[in-house]
Amino acid sequence: MSGEELISGTVFTYPYLWHRESLKGETSGRKPRPVVVAVRVPRVNKTDLLILFPITSKKPEPNRFAAEIPNTEKKRGGLEMGIPLWIVMDDCNEEIWPGSYYIAPRPTLGKFSKGFFLPLLKEFIQRRNEINIVGRHS
Repeated sequence: MSGEELISGTVFTYPYLWHRESLKGETSGRKPRPVVVAVRVPRVNKTDLLILFPITSKKPEPNRFAAEIPNTEKKRGGLEMGIPLWIVMDDCNEEIWPGSYYIAPRPTLGKFSKGFFLPLLKEFIQRRNEINIVGRHS
């Protein structure tokens, strides 16, 4: 994948590290899973900060900040259609691009529509103090 593809709403496969796993001392994700780029923030050193949300088939607990993905968005995102899927937004990974050890050069899966994804980002910004962030960069 090219760096130009890594924009808000882009879905790709990534070895996501959950906050709970990080607290146990784990340093790499247990398996590649679909993630979505929440935001991409340019930095002065010519690298960008990426915030990534995991996508899961396990229904989140009711107290979690998550959104079920409708079938039309699963199709746009290149995700499996036959199962329920959620974007978890109270747990995220921070990455640096370029220079990530974990973002592999492979094609993206797809991209969510702005109509679906932008309202989720607005809520994420409002709740940013409640988010568990795992920094995957040095």
